[in-house]
Amino acid sequence: MKYRSAFDIIGPVMIGPSSSHTAGAARIGRVARTLFGKQPSKAEISLYGSFAKTYKGHGTDVAIVGGILDFDTFDERIPSALELAEEAGIEVIFTVEDTVTDHPNTVRVKLTEGDRDLELVGISIGGGTIEITELNSFELKLSGEHPAILVVHNDQFGVISAVTNILSKHQINIGHMEVSRKEKGKMAIMVIEVDQKIGHDVMTELEGLPNITQIIRMVD
Repeated sequence: MKYRSAFDIIGPVMIGPSSSHTAGAARIGRVARTLFGKQPSKAEISLYGSFAKTYKGHGTDVAIVGGILDFDTFDERIPSALELAEEAGIEVIFTVEDTVTDHPNTVRVKLTEGDRDLELVGISIGGGTIEITELNSFELKLSGEHPAILVVHNDQFGVISAVTNILSKHQINIGHMEVSRKEKGKMAIMVIEVDQKIGHDVMTELEGLPNITQIIRMVD
């Protein structure tokens, strides 16, 4: 299927393809790019459920790759995303999976550059709304619609309160927060969605805390 513009796929007025398969897919791809922090050299995209069945006809493939290229949902370059990714030197691999998942519109995205990689699972709930349910095998819940930080840390006493105390000091209100760990005393991750953008000064203060190994800021 050929599209005359991005608004044939994604836009204020939907004609044909659904927001779940296009706008949502683009947002998942863009969250992956934001968390990765740079353009990858390789993107492995595994599609499940309805995504797997209709990804070409509904433009899910170009939407996800457009997001990985850091295009917003209304960007007119989205229909040409596969060609633009190739021009940028990004190897794109699509895999259609037959595994049954909890949600029909599910995609797993793995981005690689050198020895660095990131893998996440996202679902498109409808109306362009998404949820990131897994990051590097950590279970989480991230909407991508609000300013947020992901804090990777050692699972030690006092780390969570130290982070929240700094946010409180700067009058940053937490809208959603959860903590995930694989094993007691090992690596853990905090997902904190907030009501205001988090400035560089706050990030510097958070990064200076003991037992913090990495902080990723999601900019709204």
